[in-house]
Amino acid sequence: MQLSLRAKLFLTLLCVSLVTVVATQGFVRWSFLQGLEALAAEREVERLQAIAERLAERYRRDGGRERLAADKRLWVRTLLGGPLAGHRPRWSGPELDDEPARHRPFGRRGPPPWAHQPLRELGEDLLAEPGAWPPRRVLADIAAGKPPRPLELRLMLLDADGDIVYGREALLEHAASSPLRDGAATIGTLALLPGPPITELADLRFREQQSLALWLIGLGVSLLAALLAFPLAGRLTRPVAAFQRAMRRLAAGDYAARVAVTGGDELGRLGRDLNDLAGALAQTEQARRQWAADIAHELRTPLSLLRADLEAMQDGVRPLDKAALDALLADTLRLGRLIDDLYELSMTDLGALSYRKAPLDLHQLLTEELDSFRGEFAEADIALHLAAADTEAADDWTLYGDTQRLSQLFRNLLRNTLAYTDRGGQLRVTLSRRSGHAHIDFDDTAPSVPAVDLPLLFERLYRVDSSRNRATGGAGLGLAIARNIVAAHGGSITAAPSPLGGLRVHLVLPLEDGGAAGGARAHDNAGQPGNTRNGSGGISA
Repeated sequence: MQLSLRAKLFLTLLCVSLVTVVATQGFVRWSFLQGLEALAAEREVERLQAIAERLAERYRRDGGRERLAADKRLWVRTLLGGPLAGHRPRWSGPELDDEPARHRPFGRRGPPPWAHQPLRELGEDLLAEPGAWPPRRVLADIAAGKPPRPLELRLMLLDADGDIVYGREALLEHAASSPLRDGAATIGTLALLPGPPITELADLRFREQQSLALWLIGLGVSLLAALLAFPLAGRLTRPVAAFQRAMRRLAAGDYAARVAVTGGDELGRLGRDLNDLAGALAQTEQARRQWAADIAHELRTPLSLLRADLEAMQDGVRPLDKAALDALLADTLRLGRLIDDLYELSMTDLGALSYRKAPLDLHQLLTEELDSFRGEFAEADIALHLAAADTEAADDWTLYGDTQRLSQLFRNLLRNTLAYTDRGGQLRVTLSRRSGHAHIDFDDTAPSVPAVDLPLLFERLYRVDSSRNRATGGAGLGLAIARNIVAAHGGSITAAPSPLGGLRVHLVLPLEDGGAAGGARAHDNAGQPGNTRNGSGGISA
């Protein structure tokens, strides 16, 4: 069964709460038992001191231990601190024969809490039980694991010489000894058999009641934690559910889907990222539709011209001669070049063009491309100049790239100048080296490009003058292809006003010893460039 995120979060919070409750309950129980045992030990010491005082008082009154040793009833009464049964009411009158009230172990407060049933009845029964002290019944109960006996029934008495008055010699080695003193003189020894720290029935009942109460408290806190964890889990997962709904709308093509963003935590940042993603998808969809519309427009115009010419020839309006055929062929070739450019641009966008990169001399490659265009520039009456710096060493311009694609890049830029630069102008190409990168500037003369159009030059099918003749201006794809080629080589291309009055196209390409060249080499190991398309398209003119 697949659990929802809310169920998982609820179970997590509940488990944490249960672990905390159990740990706290265990610690409180341990602390309570430790305190109870410490209190019982303190009370045990007080009771031992009281018994020792009563035995010392009895020793002084009787002038020795003979009477106490001969009267087992007196020994039990001395241990318990009062009469057991018979002619005197229980816990009334003097506790020790005729001693004054000021010597009563408990004064007028009555019996201690540990002197209740069944302790008095047991003490009365002990008087009729023959045998040495402690009674066999006490030893049998201890051996049988029955509830522990009080301290008074685990005491043994020895005289000053170490002889047993009340007790069993076999038990002495396991007993703890405490001397009895009358002033500075030692009058005997009290031996205490080992036993649990908590022996009183009232204490035992209190311990069990508190243990039960702790468990009930733990159960109640656990139920409260469950009641709080369920709505808390729902509150924490509510934004996630909103994100899920928005993602489903995006997957269905509804790019207007957005989520409400509150707070600056991880969920808030995720919501903002999701909204940014939706915006980017909306822009991409808009660009795709615009791209499809532009392609349709670019193809419809030459096809319409071809159709009109062919229909005119068919109707006899225009003669079917060599000049007409040459015009049709020129239109067909122009349409073929447009289709080829569209295909090549789509390949560079998808990263499907193969790049066979190898070390090459950038200065030599650029020089060769410029020399191959000097005739065309001369016919267009445009001067062509190359200015290069830092060319002392032969390998200063070593670049790791594809010779064919870089040649295509330079040819597109040169054709762009031929198409748009006025006659009598010039193109100055400057090559420089900075920080391990080659910087190439293509500066031409008028006409210039308005500053508002400079960022749009990199758009596909974009022209500064949309009515420009396609026969001279082209389809506006050359610089877009150039931008993708530069990006595939790890470089950048930008447009800016030229100091000569026209347009400056600035290229930055990493050289072989530059930091970016290693990245380009590693990128080309697969034989294919990455996807170089961005949201705004490429450079186009």
